[in-house]
Amino acid sequence: MISSLVANVATAYFQLRALDSQLDISERTLASRQQSLKLTHVLETHGSASGLDVSQAEQLVYTASETIPDLERQIQQQENLLSILLGENPGPIARGRALTDQLLPQNVPAGLPSDLLQRRPDVRQAEEIMVAANAQIGVAKASFFPSLSLTGLGGLESNALHRFISEPSETWYGALSVSQPVFQGGALRSGLRLTRAQWQEAVLSYRQTVQNALGQVSDSLIASQKHREFREQQELLTQAAQRSDQLSQVLYQHGGVSYLQVLTNETNYFSAELNLVQAQLNERLALVQLYQALGGGWQQ
Repeated sequence: MISSLVANVATAYFQLRALDSQLDISERTLASRQQSLKLTHVLETHGSASGLDVSQAEQLVYTASETIPDLERQIQQQENLLSILLGENPGPIARGRALTDQLLPQNVPAGLPSDLLQRRPDVRQAEEIMVAANAQIGVAKASFFPSLSLTGLGGLESNALHRFISEPSETWYGALSVSQPVFQGGALRSGLRLTRAQWQEAVLSYRQTVQNALGQVSDSLIASQKHREFREQQELLTQAAQRSDQLSQVLYQHGGVSYLQVLTNETNYFSAELNLVQAQLNERLALVQLYQALGGGWQQ
């Protein structure tokens, strides 16, 4: 289906750009650490650094350099995957905007209707099975599909959706009770062309499919919110790690700290930068998952 293909391509491209960002960080870090190693050699020559300092500086260089071949491997494999998804032979992929330059909505719109989910292939298939089970289901379909708002203020999960997910059976049958003649014994028996068991199976399958779709939307909304919050905190952590790294470098050059502290802060900053890219990626993938869960985004 088109929505699944779009989601797969978007996921693969975001992952590719995340790998590009991590490679840029690794190459920049390697260049910086090579310069630091040269400085440590100079300090050792003048008696201001020890052989241990040199060895620790070498460790930092090798830690950065070892990540580069693996990232290059992943990038080439990801390019092949994306090429195949686009119907082309495996090969390089032209780049567009960087990962963090990809436009993202500030918030998912509030008041998204549950009717959006009727575009999903699994919901449509389950509905077609009900149509085959009962030629009159087209009249009663609206009574089966729950009408509720998926999002509240700020694009977060609505209270209505949360209640539906938390108490599915009560909510479902409560919604059906107002205008659902098909569950009335006499009308059900007289109106069905197939057996009662076949009809009930089709209804149960449709109900479970819709509940699963609503559950995926709920999970995606929660993931979108929490991944954004995590990314914000990771940005603060990365900024703090950068300040510690810069300060330890200055203090070391003036004899204020040992090179072990430089090594620790360098390592923490490098890890924080790579983790921030992963957090930025996860935030975007959560929106892709929401797009797919809604059957093609939130545009009507």
